[in-house]
Formats: sequence, structure tokens, C-alpha cells
Amino acid sequence: QVRLVDSGGGLVQAGGSLRLSCAASGRTFSRDTMGWFRQAPAKEREFVIAISWSGDTTYYADSVKGRFTISRDNAKNTVYLQMNNLEPEDTAVYYCAAGPPSSSGSYYPADYDYWGQGTQVTVSS
Repeated sequence: QVRLVDSGGGLVQAGGSLRLSCAASGRTFSRDTMGWFRQAPAKEREFVIAISWSGDTTYYADSVKGRFTISRDNAKNTVYLQMNNLEPEDTAVYYCAAGPPSSSGSYYPADYDYWGQGTQVTVSS
């Protein structure tokens, strides 16, 4: 069974940092595009950041560029999201996602095949 497990969310004050992890199991995801999406209450799921299968190319939403960094460790089948300078507007459930190499750079959830269960990030002012 293919599974992605997100972890690392929590409650932080504005300006703080969190590091999210997404561990994949069931098969290797080394050839997949890996990304993070987030969904706030009463809002649509939105693209945050993604990384190509090779790790050579990253894609950022304008709202997080310069603050969030994505990385992957294919040997561990794990992807990370380092979030710095968090703002209250970043409050959401964060989901990791995996898609084929052709999904690289996609903002659309439909282009990703597997999803983590979500981890809550809450940023207080």
C-alpha cells in the first residue's frame, strides 16, 4: 500500500519556524515530483511548493518565496518543508503530495496521485 505520512505541524508565534516531514512508504518515490499544498478553513486547497524528482528544480508560490524551502532525501524516501518567518496567513492544514515527473511545476492538485493525511500548522499573531 502506498502511503505518505506528514508530520511536524504545531502552534508557533509569528516569525517562528517549523519543519515538516513527509515519509513515503509502499514504493520508492525517487522519480516523483513531490510537493506541498495547504488548505485553510473555508478555502480551496492551494499550491505551496514543489520539487522535481531530481531535486534540481523547485517551484514556489509567490506568498512563500524567500520563506519556505523544500528538500528531498531520496535515500530515505522523505521530503521536507522548512518554513521560516511564519505569518498568521500561513495557518492551514499542510499536505504533502506525490505525482509523476510530468507534474513538475504544477499548481493543480489533480496532477498529484498520492497525498499525506495532513498536518496542522497554526501561527499566532
